[in-house]
Amino acid sequence: MPSNILLINCPDENGLVFKVTSILYNKYDLNIIRNGEFVERNFNHFFMRTEFSGEFDREELLKDLYEVLPEGVELKLTDKRKKSIVLLATKEHHCLSDLLIRHAFNELNANILCVISNYNVLEELTKKFDVPFHYISHEGISREAHEIAVLQTVQQYDPEFVVLAKYMRILSGDFVSQFANRIVNIHHSFLPAFVGANPYAQAYERGVKIIGATAHFVNNDLDQGPIIAQSVIPVDHTHSAREMTQAGRDVEKNVLAKSLKLVLNEQVFVYRNKTIIFE
Repeated sequence: MPSNILLINCPDENGLVFKVTSILYNKYDLNIIRNGEFVERNFNHFFMRTEFSGEFDREELLKDLYEVLPEGVELKLTDKRKKSIVLLATKEHHCLSDLLIRHAFNELNANILCVISNYNVLEELTKKFDVPFHYISHEGISREAHEIAVLQTVQQYDPEFVVLAKYMRILSGDFVSQFANRIVNIHHSFLPAFVGANPYAQAYERGVKIIGATAHFVNNDLDQGPIIAQSVIPVDHTHSAREMTQAGRDVEKNVLAKSLKLVLNEQVFVYRNKTIIFE
């Protein structure tokens, strides 16, 4: 029998864990497989993720939970099914190819519906995995017109999440608002330093000692959305700019894969522009 996931966030008060688990076990005889709780002390806010199995009436269970939880509670009840995602990419292959391979070997808790790119560089790679590829060129048209074409294509698939696998174009607030906390982006962790082209070459010239990557949800502030996962690795003067670039790409694809695992498995809460992660 597939397990279910219950996500709760609400103002904190005494006895919340007891109230929830009592309903699940005592009233519905459900088996609690895994449970995690956290209280954000600065705002006195409660978060809980509960994985359970058993038979129940969805509407009745939600009704019972709303009755015992504080006003303003947010509840999400879902099962551990695969989520649907659309990937956006430009020219770099490392993040895209990693996700396509994970998808092909059933290591990604998602169905990749399609890949959209403003170049056709990655079309052959994508089609090797029997995933639809949409080439939507940005050349000769306005940024707004190009984004509308991309958005229309994304909406045809109605994905649960959009993943920017090194998509090197800035999305407008109108686009982002269509997928609030549902667009995942990956970028190098040099920001705000070494912006623009060739960040690894700039880092090499500066003699950096670490390189890394950050995965985050996209919001209206460029590269300022809630952080999901990060990682760094050491480098030194023996690394060339090319070696730094390759090492950075390895970190980027691993961080993106980790962030998607957390998001797709319903392990992430977004609260006040940061994330609460249940690993």
